[in-house]
Amino acid sequence: MAQQTAKPVNAAANAVKAAAPESPARSAAEAAPDPAAPGPEPRTSRRFPSVTRDTARPEGGGRAAPRDAPAPARQWPMLSVLAATAAGLLFTAMGHPRAGCLVIGVALIAAAVLRRVLPSVGMLAVRSRFTDMATYGLLGVAITLLALVMEPRPWLEIPFLETAVRFTVR
Repeated sequence: MAQQTAKPVNAAANAVKAAAPESPARSAAEAAPDPAAPGPEPRTSRRFPSVTRDTARPEGGGRAAPRDAPAPARQWPMLSVLAATAAGLLFTAMGHPRAGCLVIGVALIAAAVLRRVLPSVGMLAVRSRFTDMATYGLLGVAITLLALVMEPRPWLEIPFLETAVRFTVR
């Protein structure tokens, strides 16, 4: 119903534009520039424009399988990382937090490796390749280290960790 009222308004606006005489300055500004006429050169700067007009897909953001493959097969890198993370969360919920955190950390490290190795990773590509690798890798290493130093009976002893925690928490 709103579209029906919008059509006459647009038609009336077009009629007003058609009835108004064009000024010489307006018609000259709207005319296509003559390629032979001297004028300002096209923009050759490599800087990004100050106003973003469009967003580009991240590098490697295409499908990871051909178009005719089913949707899960096209996004297998992302689905494998999500499945491993879900398994880690399940381990944690079942009372094995160290094993669960290790699985989640390894899944994120695997995401960084997949992002580096594969040319197209589907929805696993969020930002540039370097930023994705750094983000996935650092989070994966941090979660893995936290799982290894988790109390009780940590698997990894870091000598300065107890002192750092004592000075931070007090």
